[in-house]
Order: sequence, then structure tokens, then C-alpha cells
Amino acid sequence: MNSIRLLCLAMLVAVTCPAQLPPNGLPPHPLPPPGMPPAVQPAVPAKDPVNYVIRVEWKDAKRGTNALQVVTIPGSFELDTVSGAVKINNSDVPTTVKLSGSLQELNPEKGRLQLFLGRTVPYVTSTYTGSGGGNGSSYSQLSVGLNSNFAITFGKPLVIQTDDNGDVTLLVKRQAD
Repeated sequence: MNSIRLLCLAMLVAVTCPAQLPPNGLPPHPLPPPGMPPAVQPAVPAKDPVNYVIRVEWKDAKRGTNALQVVTIPGSFELDTVSGAVKINNSDVPTTVKLSGSLQELNPEKGRLQLFLGRTVPYVTSTYTGSGGGNGSSYSQLSVGLNSNFAITFGKPLVIQTDDNGDVTLLVKRQAD
């Protein structure tokens, strides 16, 4: 009976001891030899955060020049806004514009910008005649836009799309203090 207990204890130790070590089998932080102070990591100077202004301008055939602008630090950003409305059977259906993406500073002059610029476009999916003789419609929203990556120079405008309506221009600059 004692040999069974001893065998069970040995199996328990064999199973639980390796589970306490990380996957590489080494202790998480090796201890310094006795009498030696622990190693001190050199301090990395903190970089002051900088705000960037991201501005996108485009032409709309009906409403002229439009722009979206957001102030952000490097990282992700997202802006959704109502841009107008479309009439569907005497009802105003809102349209929206979306600007989202991610900004990464590569050096003081250049950066990488992943950008989505889009809008929703309502469209009629079905029409019907009500019991009182009135007409109605069902609609859905379609999201359309530009999704791309750009190498940018801070402070220098970049034309990112050209079509029959005009140009879409992108400008990313550091915000003045």
C-alpha cells in the first residue's frame, strides 16, 4: 500500500512541477548571485506625444468641396458623421461619411497611414402599396469608399484619388503647440 502512495506522490510531483515553469523551462527572472545587486535596466527616455491633424478634402458634384478633419496621436482613429439626407417616398434617409484608420510615425518627416474614407448610400430594396392606397418603400444602406495604405510626408498634401468629380486630397501635419 505504501508503494502505491509513493508512486502517486511521485507522479503528482512529476506533473505539477514542470507546469509551474514557463514553456521554455527556465525560471521567469533568474536571481543574481548572493551579494550582487539585481541588474538595473537602463531607462528609455519617454517620447512626448505629438498630436497630428488628418484632413481629407473632396469634391461633391452637388455640394462642392467637403472636408473631414480629425486630431489624433499615432494609433487608431475613427470618425462617423451624418453628411446629409436622401428623400425616399417623402422620408429623409440619412447618409453618413466615415473616416477611420491608423497612423504610424516612421521618422520626424514621414509616416504610414492606413485609411478608410467612405460613405453610406441608401437604396430602395422594395416598394409596396399600403391598404389605404399610399405607397411605401423599404431601403438598405450600402457602404462604399476607399481603403488603402499610404506613405505620407508630414505637412505635404497628397492626392489619393482622382475621378470625374475631382480630386480627393489627404494632408497629415503635426499640430502646432
